[in-house]
Amino acid sequence: MKTLYRNARVIDGSGSTLEDHGILVNNERVECLAPMATFEGFTGETVELMGKTLLPGLIDCHVHLLSGGEANPKAVVDKMSPGEIAIRGLLHARNSVLGGITALRDCGGRDFLEFSVRDACNRGDFSGPTIRAAGQMICMTGGHGNSNGRVADGVDEVVKAVREQIHAGCDLVKIMATGGVMTPGVNPEDAHYSAEEMAAGISEGHRFHKKSASHAQGSQGILNAVHGGIDSIEHGIFMTEECVEEMLKRGTYLVPTLSAVVNILKGADQGIPSYVVEKSLRVAEFHRKSIMMFYKAGGKIAMGTDAGTPFNIHGKNAEELANMVELGISPMDSIVFSTAHGADLIGLEEEGRVRDGAMADLLVVDGNPLEDIRMIADSANHYLVLKRGKPITGSWKLGSSPALALAAAQ
Repeated sequence: MKTLYRNARVIDGSGSTLEDHGILVNNERVECLAPMATFEGFTGETVELMGKTLLPGLIDCHVHLLSGGEANPKAVVDKMSPGEIAIRGLLHARNSVLGGITALRDCGGRDFLEFSVRDACNRGDFSGPTIRAAGQMICMTGGHGNSNGRVADGVDEVVKAVREQIHAGCDLVKIMATGGVMTPGVNPEDAHYSAEEMAAGISEGHRFHKKSASHAQGSQGILNAVHGGIDSIEHGIFMTEECVEEMLKRGTYLVPTLSAVVNILKGADQGIPSYVVEKSLRVAEFHRKSIMMFYKAGGKIAMGTDAGTPFNIHGKNAEELANMVELGISPMDSIVFSTAHGADLIGLEEEGRVRDGAMADLLVVDGNPLEDIRMIADSANHYLVLKRGKPITGSWKLGSSPALALAAAQ
């Protein structure tokens, strides 16, 4: 089925804005993006987008689908059966796409249950984003994430752990370079794996064509991961000028996950474990300064939220764009980081940009997000979400388009 989306302002994901354009969608793909005059005489299904903005669907490069954003997510999941955990993962995936997230990267689950969620969504059996999943987080004995991760010590054991993730069917390898906020008894500033262990795990993943991401908050752990060839640094809280320089030299991405600390501090008096709040208070200002230092230096950033951590809710991922803009990142850059850069980082060549031949994973919002980022950040201002050309949700009017009404209902 062909549908023409008329008279839109188009933010293409690569940094350009096109006024009064039409987007012809043919089944799953964008067939033609062009000025409206190109479509004179078109008689098929149409959707009027005058005064609205069309952009690529958003891409969240760091979520945990099996965690639900409770005050203590681990305590909740620990009481659930494997079936219950998988079902909630599917619900979180659905809520994500309803909130404008058309692709995401799960950066650590439990017992590979998230793989079934990934496969169901990627096959189209269940409404959700395109999903890439890491499997088990690889961490040292007593390290960050050790209660659910694959504990491995020493070069040989780290290599074996990476091979296990690949054998299980991972899309990327997640290695924990430092301590973190959500694990009791660890210091976010401490480097956990040695430089040799990090390099061995990253290299083994790359040998089998798997990108790697590293939870890395302290500066020495960041450097260990970057020197080892990591593809993306997650969080990057205690970055130094040396960290920035080394990342720029290698083209390493930063995935800031501002929403994680922001939401913990917002919900600090609502039952979050005290050690989580205390560490969040300590790292918050360092985090903001590090992100802006990297941004001002021209580093490559991709949007990520850490959705699933306390009060960081699947479906509200787009709030990360408001967090970025509030920090000092321009609205256009926040959009590029959340679309094209995300696609590049997680290897989605046909997503993240509005262009001829691309997958029709699209978000339409009210107004102009370059003037008010809340048009994207607040899902109440979302007019329409398309996944593979199919309307998923929105406040748009179906009107005299029975074919689109049927597509949205299915």
